[in-house]
Amino acid sequence: MGLPGRLFAADPIKVAAIYTVPVEQQWVSRIHKAANAAKDRGDIEYVYSENTANNDYERVMREYCEAGHKLIIGEVFGVEDAARAVAKDYPDVAFLMGSSFKPDAAVPNFSVFDNYIQDASYLSGLVAGAMTKSKNIGMVGGYPIPEVNRLMNAFMAGVKEVAPDTKFQVAFIGSWFDPPKAKETAFAQIDGGADLLYAERFGVSDAAKEKKVLAIGNVIDTQADYPETVVASALWHFEPTLDKAIAEVKAGTFKADDYGVYSFMKNGGSSLAPLGTFEGKVPDEIKAKVAEKEKAIKDGSFTVEINDAEPKSS
Repeated sequence: MGLPGRLFAADPIKVAAIYTVPVEQQWVSRIHKAANAAKDRGDIEYVYSENTANNDYERVMREYCEAGHKLIIGEVFGVEDAARAVAKDYPDVAFLMGSSFKPDAAVPNFSVFDNYIQDASYLSGLVAGAMTKSKNIGMVGGYPIPEVNRLMNAFMAGVKEVAPDTKFQVAFIGSWFDPPKAKETAFAQIDGGADLLYAERFGVSDAAKEKKVLAIGNVIDTQADYPETVVASALWHFEPTLDKAIAEVKAGTFKADDYGVYSFMKNGGSSLAPLGTFEGKVPDEIKAKVAEKEKAIKDGSFTVEINDAEPKSS
């Protein structure tokens, strides 16, 4: 029968999400937030599983399909083959999955997305370049995969535009959620001369706060928790991605597609968080430059490079 074209516009779609980490984790928290917003609007019914191990992911996917859910969302970076095999077995179910790979016409009900927030990461780099005094920046990431690399590279490009002589210490902790390890790694970078840290993972801003250096946030805004530490953050907004998928499922037109573009700033998928407590500390000329570049990104006259190569220390 293909994907359901029989849904009435007012009918909420049964949506299930499968997360490999806690919903508090930065990346997943943005998907969870968008799903709850859609639920509150009455567009979807929403259930989820968190902390799902990779070797259990396929089973959970199948259980949700058998339970009648029409849209499955989550991240399948470690279980690509298994997830696509499940999608083939349930052609009437739509799948929208965080993935390093592209959609495949052979699995027409499996779409991919990613947090392409390089636009906001670049803008946060402009701010960082103005705020580092030692011109030594530490960067702590989870894994050197495209999803992380492109944000780090965009951040570094922004920094270099303002402070071209800046040195970078780049490290990966081999985990998506290990705040103690991220914190220890950040301490080592501070000992190595960093006076500003790129906090791609939880735990980095804690180290920055303890050592009284600055930090730049990623995906979520944590300045309220670190008002004297987190200068700016590149935010991911999953709402445009999810809302597009919901509309396609309701219309019966969901197909294999790459939803990555809905994370671009011009589509409302990313933004630079307000400077807040640092509004008066960031130089006016940098704030003007950020505003100018943001306008250019949104009108298409400036494009932030998408560089998925692993960033290296300098």
